[in-house]
Amino acid sequence: MSNAPATLDPLTLAVIEAGLRQVCNEMDIAFSRAAFSPVIAEADDRADGIYAVDDGRLISQGELGLPVFVGTMQHSARELIRLIGEGRAGKPEPGDIYIVNDPYLGGTHLMDVRFVMPFFYDGEHVCWLQNTGHWPDVGGMVPGGFSAHATEVEQEGLRLPPVKLFKRSVIDAEILAIIQSNIRIADQRIGDIKAQAAALQLGARRLGDLMTRHSLAVMRQAWSELEQRAAALMGAHIAAIPDGTYASEAFVDSDGVVDTPLRIALTVTKIGSTLTFDFSGSSLPCQGPMNSVSATTLSSVYLAVRHIFPDTPLNAGAFAPLLITGIAGTFLDAKYPRPVSGCAAEVSQRIAEAVFLALAHAIPEQVTAAPAGTSGNFCLGGVDPATGQGYVMYQITGGGYGGNADHDGLSNGCSTIGISKTAPVEVMEQKFPVLFRYVSLHEGSGGAGAHRGGFGVHYEIELLRGEARASFVMDHGRTGPPGIEGGGSGAVNVVRIHRDGKTFVPQHLSKDQDIAIKAGDRIEVMTPGGGGYGDPAARSAAAITRDIKRGYYTPRDAMKRWPHWQPGGEG
Repeated sequence: MSNAPATLDPLTLAVIEAGLRQVCNEMDIAFSRAAFSPVIAEADDRADGIYAVDDGRLISQGELGLPVFVGTMQHSARELIRLIGEGRAGKPEPGDIYIVNDPYLGGTHLMDVRFVMPFFYDGEHVCWLQNTGHWPDVGGMVPGGFSAHATEVEQEGLRLPPVKLFKRSVIDAEILAIIQSNIRIADQRIGDIKAQAAALQLGARRLGDLMTRHSLAVMRQAWSELEQRAAALMGAHIAAIPDGTYASEAFVDSDGVVDTPLRIALTVTKIGSTLTFDFSGSSLPCQGPMNSVSATTLSSVYLAVRHIFPDTPLNAGAFAPLLITGIAGTFLDAKYPRPVSGCAAEVSQRIAEAVFLALAHAIPEQVTAAPAGTSGNFCLGGVDPATGQGYVMYQITGGGYGGNADHDGLSNGCSTIGISKTAPVEVMEQKFPVLFRYVSLHEGSGGAGAHRGGFGVHYEIELLRGEARASFVMDHGRTGPPGIEGGGSGAVNVVRIHRDGKTFVPQHLSKDQDIAIKAGDRIEVMTPGGGGYGDPAARSAAAITRDIKRGYYTPRDAMKRWPHWQPGGEG
C-alpha cells in the first residue's frame, strides 16, 4: 500500500526534481572526467538519464547531456524492454549493464554506444539508468565510422543488439573480446567502457540515496506529477501559438552517394494545445548514409521545440503534446540495412531547421533564423610513426547561430542537437600527430539582417608525420542556413584538401571518405554562419561599423549586405 500523499507539496516536488537532475548531472560529469577519448572527455559527446521501468519513458535527464539523446534513449529503453519480454535479451539482474548501438532499436548512428543498467531498490526493479557515449571508432570502412559513401549499415561498423556486457557487475570477457576484435584502437576502448559503466554505477548510488531520503512511494508520485506538469507547461506554450498550419522545407546537400539534395517537407498544424508535425512529401530513403532512424527523427523534433521553449522540464511529459506523422516510407524512417552514419549529426539538424522555419511563420519573435546546422564531422586515422601506435582523431566544430528578434546570433556555437564543443587544440595536438595552423572565426559568414547571424569557424590542420586517411560527413555546403523575416542566408560550409601543392574540393562538397593524406598535407574547413533575422535595411549603421572594426566584414562585403551603410556613417 502506497504511503505517498495524493499530491506532493510544491517544495518537496521541487527538491525531488532538482535531486533527479543532479543525479544525471553527476553521471555526465563522471563519464567525461573518466573517459579516455577526447570526444567524450573534452567535447562532452555524451548524455545520461533515468527511464521508467515499464515503458522506458524519460523520467529525468541532466542539463549537461546532448539534447538529441533525450528522445533516442527513451526509445532505446523501450526497445530493450520489448526484447526482454520476447526472450531476446537476458532478464535484468542487479549489477547488469547492457550494451547496444543498433540504430534501428531506438538509436542514432553506430558510434553512439548506449549502456543500460537496471536500478534495483530494496530488491525491486524500479527504473533504468542509461547513458550514451560517442566512441571514436566502431570498425567499418573508414576510421571513425563516418563513411560518406556507405550503402549499407555493415559498412559503417559493428552493430550490437542489447547484450549484457556486465553481468552482476563483472565484465563479460568474451563479449568484450568480440567488440575489441572488430574496432580500431581497441586497447584504448576499455578506458571509455569503464568510464561509461562507472557513471551509471555512481548514478545508482546517488539515486538510492535520494530514494532513502524520500521513500520509493513518494519518488514514484513525484515522477508522475513532474511528467504531468511538464505536459501542462508545454501545452500552455503551444496554446499561445495562433491556430493554423505552417509549412517549411529544408534540404540535405546530398546523401554522399547520389549528388542530389534530399528534401525535408514539413507541415506543422497547431490546434489548441497540440502541435502535429507532418513530414509527408519528404524524400524517399536514400542510398548513402544520410538516412535517419525514427528515434532520431522524433528526438530532433523534441529538441527543436525545446530550443523554442527552454523552460519546459526534461521528461516524457514535455513530448506528449507533440505528434509526429508522415515519416513512414521516407528517408526519415530508415529501416535495415539503410546506412545511417549521418543521421544524428546532420539530418537531425535539418529536421530542427525545418521546425524553426515553420514556426517562424507563427511566432517569429520566439524563433531564431537557421543555425549552422552541421556538426562538422571530420575523422583522421592512421599510425603515428613516432610511437608506432594507431589512432583515430574525431573532430567536431561549432558554427554560427541564427539571429533573432532581440540580438545577433552567437558565433562558434555548438551544434543544434547538442552541447558538444570542439576539443581544445592543445589536447588534440598532444594526442595526435597534427598541427592546427590556425583556428579563427569564419569572418563574414553571418547572414545579413536587422540582427545578423553568428559566425562559423575557420581552421586548418596539417599532418605532421606518417600517413593517414581522412573522412568527412558535414552539410550546408550547397546552400547556407536561411534567414527569416527578410534576413539573408549564412555562408556555406567549405572543405578544402591541400595536397602536393594542389587544392581540391570533394565532389559532394563536404562529404568524402578515405582521402589519402601524408605529412605536410593540410585539411581546411570553414563552417557555416547563421541566418540573419529581419530586414537588413533595419540594421543600424553603428552596428555595421562595429562589425567592420572588429574584422568581421570588410567594408566592401558590408556594403553588399547592407547597401544603406556608407563608410564613415554612424547614423
